[in-house]
Amino acid sequence: MALLRISSPHAQRAGHRTSWVMQMVILATVPGILVQTWLFGFGTLINIMIASVTALACEAAILSIRRRSVAFFLKDYSALLTAVLLGIALPPVVPWWVTVTAVGFAIIFAKQLYGGLGNNPFNPAMVGYAIVLVSFPVPMSQWLGHTGLTTSGETLSFAQSLQAIFHHLPSIDGYTMATPLDGFKHKDLLDSEAAFSSIPALQSASLNSWLWINLAYLVGGLGLLWLRVITWHTPVALLAALLAMSGVFYAIDPSQFASPWFHLMTGATMFGAFFIATDPVSSCTSNRGKLIYGAGIGILIYIIRSWGGYPDGVAFAVLLMNFTAPLIDYYTQPRSYGHKKAKKGLKIGEDN
Repeated sequence: MALLRISSPHAQRAGHRTSWVMQMVILATVPGILVQTWLFGFGTLINIMIASVTALACEAAILSIRRRSVAFFLKDYSALLTAVLLGIALPPVVPWWVTVTAVGFAIIFAKQLYGGLGNNPFNPAMVGYAIVLVSFPVPMSQWLGHTGLTTSGETLSFAQSLQAIFHHLPSIDGYTMATPLDGFKHKDLLDSEAAFSSIPALQSASLNSWLWINLAYLVGGLGLLWLRVITWHTPVALLAALLAMSGVFYAIDPSQFASPWFHLMTGATMFGAFFIATDPVSSCTSNRGKLIYGAGIGILIYIIRSWGGYPDGVAFAVLLMNFTAPLIDYYTQPRSYGHKKAKKGLKIGEDN
């Protein structure tokens, strides 16, 4: 498959190498990681540690098989970033083998099988997440309630988190609950008002937890914008499309559809908008293309959340739009330097 070749002139910002970009993205996740640890215990940190070891081991093994320089490619931090993103996305008390499966599949099949960084057509972290979500739906739905595991309302200690992840505790099932998105999706015949007053996952304490998580990732995302690691086009288009879709349907029937604020501040909305959808390899490259790409993800997220089989739709929405990214780029190419018009799409018989 011939991929898009962006025309000259090319500009390179001094110091903004691949390793620097990856490190800045990892650093930007810190506020969200700290908030998740505060609200749900140390499970997220343990997931990240397990994922990091697995990712580096898988990357080194495949690079050795391919006879590539292990030290050189591990220093770009791309495998570590994939591990961090998956560690964040997975539930805090998910069994260790689920994390290993997700990361191993992401690195080996979604990244290295296509030739490594820069060649993968799909976001590796979301491929790994989607695989374990479809394969292991029960452990992937075990999010802790906002009060943590202990009856005193404290979050899990580090030792309790380790025990839960490596030796599943039967008592955990009694303390896990659905996320707000899952609770609203399975409200059955209840209207919105009754659902928010009777379903535990939709109580104010649970909603506030996810509000803080989304705000933390929003802060990290704004930091990436300030550092110019990402551009505003994809996240703004995604959030605007999700806001528009939820606003329209909420205006039509507020008794059955959640408010725009609910969709923006629950689930993986901000994390997906700033850290997943902006993947430079599997997303669009032109600014207009990024707007279309981001808007498509936002629309798909709402469709999956409202009528699909899963409560959140970030992973599947991103993967579906990964399919369209090359086509969008072909039809949104900017004007080449020295030419009056931009190239529009493909023409039959044209040499590409």
